[in-house]
Amino acid sequence: MSQQLKYALAKQVQHPSDPHLRSGSTPSKRLRGVSLVAALTLSLSAPAFADSVQIKDLVIAALIPDEQRDATMKAVRAFYDFWNTGDEALLKQAIASNFTDHTLPPGRPQGPEGPAFASRRFRAAVPDLKVTVEKVIVAGDYVTVHMNFTGHFTGRFGQTQGKGQPIPFIATDLVKIQNGRITDNWHIEDNLTLLQEMGIAKVGS
Repeated sequence: MSQQLKYALAKQVQHPSDPHLRSGSTPSKRLRGVSLVAALTLSLSAPAFADSVQIKDLVIAALIPDEQRDATMKAVRAFYDFWNTGDEALLKQAIASNFTDHTLPPGRPQGPEGPAFASRRFRAAVPDLKVTVEKVIVAGDYVTVHMNFTGHFTGRFGQTQGKGQPIPFIATDLVKIQNGRITDNWHIEDNLTLLQEMGIAKVGS
């Protein structure tokens, strides 16, 4: 269990001055907070499948019902396991039928097909694409996720043929999750770094 997760949860469990505990803070509520720590510790320490995305740090910014927390993390894991593997069955487990991409790039279809389209296109250029989730912050219905992507440009992207060069880059998502499914996504990627690494863009000195 990360130090960041321990600290974030300890603040909520131990301090009666916390606004989420101030009103009607009873021993039973604090016990539920302790149960939250235990459940998340087990979740993060449990053995994962070989292709499961690694989540390095998890922060629960506000106490939420256990059922909502579990459903939220299930959707998060499925969505980023999809980006880590390209398995579209995982995408279907993660997103809602009314999924909306609020930062839709030109040429990408809106709705549930959008992420699948983007993954297929990018994996044609970088077949060994992998994702590491550096930090997840859960705040009610909203989850912020910061990622590192790695892989090698061995395929083709547009008119450019890769030469096997590594293409590490970062990205950050803000997703909204309701009823255990991702309904909305706002995302930003370090595309300038990526295109420089691919030999497509050059920045003059």
